[in-house]
Amino acid sequence: MAAHFPINHPLRPLYRVLSALAGLYMLVFGVAGFIATSGADFFTRDEAEWVLGLRTNPAFSLLSIVAGVVVLGANIIGRNLAHQINQLAGVVLTIVGMASLALMQTEANIFAFSMVNVIVTFILGGIMGVASLYDRVGSANAASAEEAHRHSARVAA
Repeated sequence: MAAHFPINHPLRPLYRVLSALAGLYMLVFGVAGFIATSGADFFTRDEAEWVLGLRTNPAFSLLSIVAGVVVLGANIIGRNLAHQINQLAGVVLTIVGMASLALMQTEANIFAFSMVNVIVTFILGGIMGVASLYDRVGSANAASAEEAHRHSARVAA
């Protein structure tokens, strides 16, 4: 069964704004975290700081800056780039959240994640994953063809 994303959904601007806000949060968190942890070892767990409610070290802060710029930039540009980046970010953040949950109490916790970090990662992944379901754009003909296909599949079932 292939996934059929609606094209030109009426709430597409709302979902793009929500994803852009999630990207902006990652960017602001990353910059604030990088400033707060300057001078600490890159992958430190002992000198990790709490910034905007999350625990961070320089490595996680830098990763957050990169992810925030990519997500925010894609949602500002829009088109189907936002759809693809939001879809990828939703999957990646969900996997990162699960991996971080599994590695939290081990030496492999190189980003100094806490349980709050895991929860926020799942929330951000959920926001972007849901946004990717409704932010696809296309021509009016493509949108009507997708609607016709979705309704014919429902009738046949």
